[in-house]
Amino acid sequence: MLQELQDRLTRHVRALAEDIGPRSYLDLESLERAASYVEERLGAAGVETRRQEFRYRGETYFNVLGEVEGTGSSNEALLIGAHYDTVLGSPGADDNASAVAGMIELARLSAVSPLPLTVKFAAFTLEEPPAFRSSRMGSMVCARKLREEGARLRGMVSLEMIGYYSDEPNSQYYPLPGFGLRYPSRGNFIAFVGDMASKRFTREVRDAFRARSTLPVESLNTLSLVPGVDFSDHRSFWKQGYRAFMVTDTAFYRNPHYHAPSDLPGTLDFERMAELVRGLHLALGELA
Repeated sequence: MLQELQDRLTRHVRALAEDIGPRSYLDLESLERAASYVEERLGAAGVETRRQEFRYRGETYFNVLGEVEGTGSSNEALLIGAHYDTVLGSPGADDNASAVAGMIELARLSAVSPLPLTVKFAAFTLEEPPAFRSSRMGSMVCARKLREEGARLRGMVSLEMIGYYSDEPNSQYYPLPGFGLRYPSRGNFIAFVGDMASKRFTREVRDAFRARSTLPVESLNTLSLVPGVDFSDHRSFWKQGYRAFMVTDTAFYRNPHYHAPSDLPGTLDFERMAELVRGLHLALGELA
């Protein structure tokens, strides 16, 4: 099963980063191809999708949304999201094709083995600059609409760069000097990062993940003043009052190819990615 999952993740990342390539806000044709790819893969897994359309700088952009009904009776849902756009000139294998691939496979696994909670899936556009932190960021459009509709979320999980790992000593960096005393010096773990309001939710998933996966996981819930803590789509959900955390390989604190033309599929560790996705599906299955 793990080898099949690894192969699927590899195909998704190569389709997005190699076949389609850079997917910036100016690459409208590539963004359309990426959105269509997500729709096709979710559809093949039996997940119905719809597009959430909005305008930015005179052009039309789309979030791709899907949902898998849970087996339990809770009126709360989970939301798992990842952005499919890139910065200008980068093929974005890790940032963020890796996470989109992970989201697609989590949707497929959830369709095959439904979780107790209903799971909403979202492929966001316009996470990267110049829309980053603006009201037209794709995840902000989505989060604001959910709040307007009165949607009840147990929490939101933002997948943000999940494919780069290193076993080399001192391959992991941190935003502040003291972090190195508490966290590993090797970049061979996945991180769950949230704000203080999301601490219980973050730790609940972290503990379930640790019990079901061989991939090391570290967690941090702190203030947004720490650089990088709010650098993804989970921030949009914080702004709308939802609990949320980011699942990440820590981006520029580890990956030297961040936002560069060299962010290519060959730099990623698909075996560890597969273990992450498998473990996360099992961990989320413990929420009821």
